[in-house]
Amino acid sequence: MRATRFPGMSVVLLVFCALQPFDASALPAFARQTGQNCMACHAGGQFPELTPYGRLFKLTGYTLGERSAVPFSAMAVASDSHVQNTSKSDDSKADFQKNNSLIFATASAFAAGKITDNLGAFLQVTYDNYASQSDDGKFHGHTSADNMDIRYADRSIDEHRDIIFGVSANNNPSVADVWNSAPAWMQYVPVPSPTSSSFIDGNAPYPGYAAGGNLAGLTGYLFWNQQIYAEIGAYRSATGIAGFMSAGVADAEKIRLQGSNPYWRLAWNHGWGAHSLMFGTSGMNAKIFDDPLDTADASTVHRFRDIGFDAQYQYLLDPHTLTVQAAYMHDNHRYPAFLADQAASDAAGNPLPNTNARDHLDVFRAKATYVYAARYGASLGFFNQTGSTNSALYDSTRVYGNISANPAVRGLTSEIFWTPVQYARIGLQFTAYGKYNGATHNYDGAGRNASDNNSVFLYFWGAY
Repeated sequence: MRATRFPGMSVVLLVFCALQPFDASALPAFARQTGQNCMACHAGGQFPELTPYGRLFKLTGYTLGERSAVPFSAMAVASDSHVQNTSKSDDSKADFQKNNSLIFATASAFAAGKITDNLGAFLQVTYDNYASQSDDGKFHGHTSADNMDIRYADRSIDEHRDIIFGVSANNNPSVADVWNSAPAWMQYVPVPSPTSSSFIDGNAPYPGYAAGGNLAGLTGYLFWNQQIYAEIGAYRSATGIAGFMSAGVADAEKIRLQGSNPYWRLAWNHGWGAHSLMFGTSGMNAKIFDDPLDTADASTVHRFRDIGFDAQYQYLLDPHTLTVQAAYMHDNHRYPAFLADQAASDAAGNPLPNTNARDHLDVFRAKATYVYAARYGASLGFFNQTGSTNSALYDSTRVYGNISANPAVRGLTSEIFWTPVQYARIGLQFTAYGKYNGATHNYDGAGRNASDNNSVFLYFWGAY
């Protein structure tokens, strides 16, 4: 692998300095409200991994502390991606856009915090600087709704019990969850859109729900004696009065659900001394229209059933922070009749088995993260995706093709990071692949190996 270049360092330093807080004891919106520092809510001060206190803050509706006069925050990410081998490509400029180029990748604005004693919100809008590209090669930025969570919560405490209960209106299944092994939160570094970032850890498989985000959901939850957590609710398409939850997303890119789609979550939590441990399970059934622009024909609906299991262990005792997470998701997918049992052929016209009527997909993730003195950290993660071989997956396109028609992907990600001041983080990730698109070698039929996709990802992340 040739040396990675990081041009334009002066630009990064300018952005980095601009994002440094004027007062190191101040936090974005939530901390200004509570008067606490980063480590109170986030493990080792690292967003978004929550501590027990951070979990209680979220479960009680973001209402602890005094309402802030400025309930707004912002964050921005500059990054540089480097793919190990760009030679096995017909058009490297298209297949690896901005490779070895420092870019302003993305930014988000937040409105968050206490509204009343029982009502609070977390609202995120994100700008993607590389959202689309015109025929002349020029990129265009775009802003759209991101994670949103508006909740009412209350708490009842006496000598025998401690019950937190509430209702969340949100746009992403599991975004209301308070553990970082939940699908909405396990991937934490914002991912750049250019194709040079296609193989970084943020784009490797993560356990998740087929319904995706930018939906409209309503869930009710209960946390009993800080031990048992239960949440149940349903999601629909974000239309009508809930349209703001998918604002900015093109109609052709939205997930359109048929009716209400149930979601549930159950977890056991135990804390002792500096330790906390959680085991949980969750699931969702989703009915998704094949064409988001045509929701009139019920026979075009895909049916998904997702069942997940997850666990998290935390050790928090200054100056040490250790978090270990594991998550697994099993997905069953039943295709509409017009896509099932269809004839298929390879690039040479040779017949392949007919397409499947049903598929399954299994994704496992595990990660251990250590942070010292809320400044220096390292993590090691493992991901493994397996599933049904289906001729519908066959693709002979170079770099992104799949001639095995199998979705298997496996690899490791190592990371080191430094937080010189609150709200500024510098991280370096290396993601190595042992399998990609069902094979270790020649997965695209043009000689590309899984290891050719090994990627280095440098990011500068600031918030205020």
